[in-house]
Amino acid sequence: MIKSWHRLTEQQIRKAEAEGKLKGLAGEGKPLPDRPGDAFIDPGDAIGHRIMAEAGAMPEELKLKARLDEARKAWAAATDPADKKRLMTAIADLELKYAIAREARLRFLGR
Repeated sequence: MIKSWHRLTEQQIRKAEAEGKLKGLAGEGKPLPDRPGDAFIDPGDAIGHRIMAEAGAMPEELKLKARLDEARKAWAAATDPADKKRLMTAIADLELKYAIAREARLRFLGR
């Protein structure tokens, strides 16, 4: 099933490329920056994920993760109890959506 993930990643890259979304990106034609965190995943996947993210073709799971991180920071910074309650509700909703998206990806990959 890893091949399916690679194929999906490659399809998304080719689609973004065909739509011209990979032209004029910051750093185009330059070496990729050193990213130690990428050492723990397949280099092809790491590059594909970064290219998709920079082109705005980010998977829903990653978009939800980013929104969840922002909501958690907002909750930590909030001082009003009503705001904290509202933000906690939003966090719970985002956690559920994130878990569903993650589960869908894992099932797609056959894990």
